[in-house]
Amino acid sequence: MDLFNSRGVAYKPAKDVDLSPTSSEFYLTANVKAPRMVGIVVKIFAWVLEMRILGKLLLYVLKANNLIYKLVGNAEIEESPVFLPSHPVEEKENEEVKYIGVALSETEQVQEAVSCLPSWSDTEVDSLNPSFHRWTIMDYSTAYRSRKITPLTVAERFIAAVSESSKPPLNMSFFINYNVEDILKQAAESTNRYEHGQPLSVLDGVPIAVKDEIDCLPYPTTGGTSWLHKLRPCTSDASCIRYLRLCGALIVGKTNMHELGIGTSGINPHHGSTRNPYNTSRICGGSSSGSAAVVAAGLCPAALGVDGGGSVRIPASLCGVVGLKPTFGRVPHSGVLPLNWTVGMVGILAATIEDAFIVYAAISSKIPSHQNAILPKLCFPLLNTSRPIPSVTMAKYGEWFNDCSDDIRICCSNALDKLQKHHGWKMVEVTIPEIEVMRLAHYSTIASECSTALSSYLEKLDSSQLGWDARVALAVYGSFGSKEYIKAQKIRNRQMYFHRKILAHADVIVSPTTGVRVNLDTIEA
Repeated sequence: MDLFNSRGVAYKPAKDVDLSPTSSEFYLTANVKAPRMVGIVVKIFAWVLEMRILGKLLLYVLKANNLIYKLVGNAEIEESPVFLPSHPVEEKENEEVKYIGVALSETEQVQEAVSCLPSWSDTEVDSLNPSFHRWTIMDYSTAYRSRKITPLTVAERFIAAVSESSKPPLNMSFFINYNVEDILKQAAESTNRYEHGQPLSVLDGVPIAVKDEIDCLPYPTTGGTSWLHKLRPCTSDASCIRYLRLCGALIVGKTNMHELGIGTSGINPHHGSTRNPYNTSRICGGSSSGSAAVVAAGLCPAALGVDGGGSVRIPASLCGVVGLKPTFGRVPHSGVLPLNWTVGMVGILAATIEDAFIVYAAISSKIPSHQNAILPKLCFPLLNTSRPIPSVTMAKYGEWFNDCSDDIRICCSNALDKLQKHHGWKMVEVTIPEIEVMRLAHYSTIASECSTALSSYLEKLDSSQLGWDARVALAVYGSFGSKEYIKAQKIRNRQMYFHRKILAHADVIVSPTTGVRVNLDTIEA
């Protein structure tokens, strides 16, 4: 490869690309070319990247080897750039959903969501297995209303469990910060509301954890660092937190995360590495590692995360919980660290789909949170009927679906087989072109936005306050320029076109969330 003559690819117009299963489009597997390093070698690598001349040379080589210039920066792309992932709204009447009025309050939206779910009775709480059981939001609500337990008792047990999990031999590192006095105060207020028969909603007294990327009083917002809260004080709740409080949710603290959200392992040099509750030798994934782990451990039925490139969905996958990244602009972004404006948004991690749905109802807005974003009407699925979910068409790109370890491929394939055999869902084979190009364009976008968002803080910062992997990532992020960013948005336009075409004939696109499983000691070695 001629590193200093990285000629770009010339893409054919998106409208001329064949998306059928017999397409001749070549599937380019991800082949990240970067040195595997541990210990002192990582430190040396970071120092070199931060050097004015050698660093620029090394960054150029890294980006050339990883095809950034060929597939993105120097590519010839006919389409115009699109800067927001906002699709044209196509309203279709659907008897399987309930449309939510714009005048409803947060508590009313939660009640509407509950009305869409199957009914829940006291007998179901009585029949709960006394061994380990993840209580759902409706479990808590029903137990509170029937006086079988109180929010204050739950809070006391929660505090004891978190304290135990934070010490040897567990050292789970679920939380960066939790305030015992504040938790007990909220729980006492919730208990009082139930005693007077005036709970605010089914979320009243239900423990909800919050990723430390979202403003939430009385806690500082560290973003997983040891310094950011000193430069950016938290002075009020984020909008999504305010909505949860209006519903009575018991906010139990700020969960651990990958430093600045710029990694997917969840390993944090300042606050400890969150361990997977299923196997403490394995990672939780990131960057919303703590939020996924507290749900998987049964400490909370739901938690908030923030997802820019899988930061909710990856840890949800590795911890065996539900991860939801909502539609762009649906959840207000005010009070969230602005690390990536056009790809990052508040998401939900929950033990069940129903719990994710209820929290989604609480924090969703009918008005777009981003200027120029286009939102369809807020609608909730009707899940309280005896009728099975109508036939769903799943689009599968075989080359992409199978690009994972054998155990994951077999597990996910079996899940699709069950959906087809037992629920009558349909499968259509498709081609999703330029997936590796999309990944590189996304990386260019998130790197550019994150670097820009943090620039004013990093100028005042001693780099020694950053972890070594964060220093490496930020050095790479800062190497992206305007040309690469604009080209990446042209690729965004192409991919939005491809996905619109595919989803015109299918309801969902299916694939494994993560392609491999990773041991914690493998990364920390």
